[in-house]
Amino acid sequence: MTAAQADLQIDRPRVADGAALWRIARDSKVLDLNSSYSYLLWCRDFAATSAVARDGHGVPVGFVTGYIRPDRPDTLLVWQVAVDEAYRGRKLAASLLDGLAARTVAERGLTTLETTISPDNTASQRLFTSFAERHGARLEREVLFDTDLFPDGPHEPEVLYRIGPLSAAGG
Repeated sequence: MTAAQADLQIDRPRVADGAALWRIARDSKVLDLNSSYSYLLWCRDFAATSAVARDGHGVPVGFVTGYIRPDRPDTLLVWQVAVDEAYRGRKLAASLLDGLAARTVAERGLTTLETTISPDNTASQRLFTSFAERHGARLEREVLFDTDLFPDGPHEPEVLYRIGPLSAAGG
């Protein structure tokens, strides 16, 4: 964590954090917003593969949600990354991602991190590209879900970013 993040704590989300994660996602105006119920479930069922940043009062100000792919138990798929507007520009998303990766590599022996990013989301492209560079890992990209697969109107394709191998030493 950098000096600008010294007042923040990164740990696992709790069910009580679900509403705050939903609000942060909603206020990002970039993420696909899931139901508030799904964030509550996420904090209950996927806390071990997710991370939350808390301010000095314990209030969530950023998060990363992820899960282990059932057909690839060595792979963490990062679902969403979001930081409250007041905390942006501190490299908090990178710290959350690094911390979650380090924890899941150490606890579960993961070797690969995946996420999907739409072509217009340059912030996420920079975040995951720099993650691969910091960890000395290979980055592969391919379209996972093409535009015509989305039934609810115009949607950009989702590009799969596959990063690995990851190691407990961090690269």
